[in-house]
Amino acid sequence: MPPVGVSVSSITEMQKFLQEKTVTPSPGQRPRMTPDSAEVSAASVTWMNAEPDTLMERVLAPANLKRAYQRVVSNKGAPGADGMTVADLAGYVKQYWPILKVRLLAGEYHPQAVRAVEIPKPQGGMRQLGIPSVVDRLIQQALLQQLTPIFDPLFSDYSYGFRPGRSAHQAVEMARTHVAAGHRCCVELDLEKFFDRVNHDILMFCVERHVEDKQVLRLIRRYLEAGVMSGGVVSHRQEGAPQGGPLSPLLSNILLDELDRELERRGHRFVRYADDANIYVRSPRAGERVLASVERFLNHRLKLRLNRDKSRVAGSWKCDYLGYGMSWHSQPRLRVATMSLRRVRDRLRELLRGVRGHKMANVIERVNPVLRGWAGYFKLSQSKRPLEELDGWVRHKLRCVIWRQWKQPSTRARNLMRLGLSEERACKSAFNGRGPWWNSGAPHMNQALPKKLWDRLGLVSILDTINRLNRMA
Repeated sequence: MPPVGVSVSSITEMQKFLQEKTVTPSPGQRPRMTPDSAEVSAASVTWMNAEPDTLMERVLAPANLKRAYQRVVSNKGAPGADGMTVADLAGYVKQYWPILKVRLLAGEYHPQAVRAVEIPKPQGGMRQLGIPSVVDRLIQQALLQQLTPIFDPLFSDYSYGFRPGRSAHQAVEMARTHVAAGHRCCVELDLEKFFDRVNHDILMFCVERHVEDKQVLRLIRRYLEAGVMSGGVVSHRQEGAPQGGPLSPLLSNILLDELDRELERRGHRFVRYADDANIYVRSPRAGERVLASVERFLNHRLKLRLNRDKSRVAGSWKCDYLGYGMSWHSQPRLRVATMSLRRVRDRLRELLRGVRGHKMANVIERVNPVLRGWAGYFKLSQSKRPLEELDGWVRHKLRCVIWRQWKQPSTRARNLMRLGLSEERACKSAFNGRGPWWNSGAPHMNQALPKKLWDRLGLVSILDTINRLNRMA
């Protein structure tokens, strides 16, 4: 099967195909994962007599599949264990979808093993992701689109992660509301290896309360139990939910909604974003009681563990949440957490490594997306000084790049004069013998390359961007 490029024409071709009632697979090279047509002929008798308009049939409806296909293509992503790329998906589905559909409706489809990938955690250590094949991503996305309208209206109002119409900003604002109401003591919950410890039976019991379609239930369990391929070896999964597929966030919310309902039943004020949950109480003593009782609930009811080293009871001004911190005032002000500032500096250092021979326009083009995205996320910050300091640090780093590019003292003197410094001051500054970092923060470089010049060059200012976003809100 020749690779098919992901383009407007391939998406249109895919949409036309999904609208057809019957399609005969065309002969061609057998791809990595080919359904067994002998099994299909026997299975077809089973599903043809099935009750119409089942949940699985709605999952596989052409309109739902079109939306799922467009989402998978737009998300791009790495290949799964079979090596098939997103670019190959249109051609593969066009050829083999009728057979796959029969197997899905008959309950005989088995997902492929996910590909194990490790990525670094922001706080240190590694997190393992399970990357499904692109075909399984398509099926999971189609499932997600039909299951979300069933489950999302049932979730707690204090749950914000991976839900339509909800965001991390809303979660942070809710946390501030709890603290402003006098609940100034925070119980931080850190679930130990949550995605690795999800109990399949408990999760499926939660799903079964609202889903009756046996084929859908069987398929979800098979996705939970799909093996993990690492180093060419597939290991079977007895617990946990592979983190990396479209369905995983919804399944995590379904399970942790049990915790949300228990906290609501007890009358607690809390906020949860995925597996990151904070409970707000009025005193440290109450916080210790809540922490102990929630730990018992998680152990006995959900078979989950708290990481006691990272779970704690502390003042709300000491507890960061989703990258934000709060001031100690009775009406707390939001600020950027120290850890968030450290991470963005590390990210920018990485981007600026090895740019000595690059044009400054290209360097700015490289760092601007990070600065713009970071400013968009931290637009709720009410503390301006750290943002001013970060802006100044970025300009300092770029002036250091320029100072290194100038190399020779004579070149530095000539360029400083071209940028407006007197000959005497330019020569004195160029031949001072100090290092690049000192010089790039010294008055002569600040005067030669002021903020207004960086603005003209198109460098994003985090503080200016946040102020502009807040004026537009």
